[in-house]
Amino acid sequence: MEYDDDAFREYVAERLAALPQARAVTLGGSRAQGTHSPDSDWDFGVYYRGAFDPDDLRAIGWEGEVFDVGAWGAGVFNGGAWLIVDGRHVDVLYRDLDVVERELEESRAGRFHWEPLMFHLAGIPSYLVVAELAVNEVLRGSLPRPEFPAALRESAPKQWRERANLTMMYAKNAYVTRGRVTEVAGALATAAMYTAHAVLAARGEWVLNEKRMLTDAGLRDIDHIIAELGPDSGSLARGVASAEQLFAEK
Repeated sequence: MEYDDDAFREYVAERLAALPQARAVTLGGSRAQGTHSPDSDWDFGVYYRGAFDPDDLRAIGWEGEVFDVGAWGAGVFNGGAWLIVDGRHVDVLYRDLDVVERELEESRAGRFHWEPLMFHLAGIPSYLVVAELAVNEVLRGSLPRPEFPAALRESAPKQWRERANLTMMYAKNAYVTRGRVTEVAGALATAAMYTAHAVLAARGEWVLNEKRMLTDAGLRDIDHIIAELGPDSGSLARGVASAEQLFAEK
């Protein structure tokens, strides 16, 4: 059966909400924010309580790959599925309500931790799952809709800038004098993402991924700085200095 977009959203939400332990289902990504194109992926979150079994999701029979809980790391972003449903690309994300509620309370106290995550240069803050609550559309069940906590606006920029500063310091001490172009370029890109997190957190703007962070934070000039890096230490030193100036101005 073929569905229009509204019917498709309801069909998937209904099937996901029927999974054992599921308490809520959300629509995320560009489709929740109204920035999607006709061929954009569909992102759904399954909020569960207790022991979620991915075999229940596999049993629906949708084409694609369903990962085990914890397969994407042991942190807040703990797993999901990449599926084809009715010819559409669908990502399903597992969200443990116990974890989400804990991170919501932590964020209100201005606390968070950093986690590595595939495809993210700067990793992710644990408050990413709180950002999802604030931005995504609830299709089934009930979830809180938090504002950006004042305490987090105070604490997060400092922590992100410290990460950026340490990354730049290491690049200068370990890579510049050795003429390591790739390593310096990687350090600048990573530090730029850290700085973007700092800028956006200071504004009280939620971040869900890195796709628009540099643009939204006004750090797109890092592209030109990295593009002009040369193999000699002088060029690398100038690139690092230019990046430091860019970061300091934001």
